[in-house]
Amino acid sequence: MSESIFGELPAVTIRAADGAQATVTLYGGHLVSWRTSDGQERLFCSRASSLDGSRAIRGGVPVIFPQFGARGTGMRHGFARVATWQQESSGDTDGAAWAQFILTQADLPAAIAASWAYAFTLRLRVAVTAQSLELHLSVHNTGEQAFPFSAALHTYFSIDDLSEARIGGLQRVRYSDETPQDALQAEEVLQFSDKLDRIYYQLPGALSLQSGSHTLRLEQQGFTDAVVWNPGAQDAAALPDLADDEQPRFICIEPALIQPDLLAAGAEWIGRQRLAFV
Repeated sequence: MSESIFGELPAVTIRAADGAQATVTLYGGHLVSWRTSDGQERLFCSRASSLDGSRAIRGGVPVIFPQFGARGTGMRHGFARVATWQQESSGDTDGAAWAQFILTQADLPAAIAASWAYAFTLRLRVAVTAQSLELHLSVHNTGEQAFPFSAALHTYFSIDDLSEARIGGLQRVRYSDETPQDALQAEEVLQFSDKLDRIYYQLPGALSLQSGSHTLRLEQQGFTDAVVWNPGAQDAAALPDLADDEQPRFICIEPALIQPDLLAAGAEWIGRQRLAFV
């Protein structure tokens, strides 16, 4: 584990003995790079993204808390991804190198703190080894009042070409999109070539992402839902922090807790995701 710089942002790089590594910026507690032991970069991060702390990073794994999207009265996708976290601890366990990061109410800028009246502690643990990555996000209510929250790990995966990507594990799962009515996915494998924005509810098991010759297995606990997203060419053109040729090169598959959960005073919620190439 070593201190590093990503763009203009202070960061921590976690290195396993087998060569796997991950880089997390303190701004946002944001995982911006995951390289498996073969040296392959597995996450997408836009070259047009601001990397100076002026706005959220486009790519990697933004931490979404305490609200998802515009489903609340606070800032879109919450404040965790634009607040400055602290590194809490690091180590090596059974060959996996890891680091843990922490964000509390005291770390929030005054303007954000004024809009969020609850005491909390967020912890993000990032562990890498060989061909796998594990992320643990915990939310601890350290105050005397219950509060509602949603959470997600807004993961941008690097892929060869959007039109060739295949997602398995979603057949017969209920989803919502921009149409008025929820639906059940009929297809055994989800594939698409342009815009897709779906929330899948109550996942029954692991998902898979196939891109080229690579197959990634995605497991999650605590997070009940998953979001699958790519903006499509037309919407991507309107994003100032996405380069013109980048839209077909990524897909977001996010473990999520969409419907706000009420966290009692003193209680803790934990969401986990394990990613492994098989």
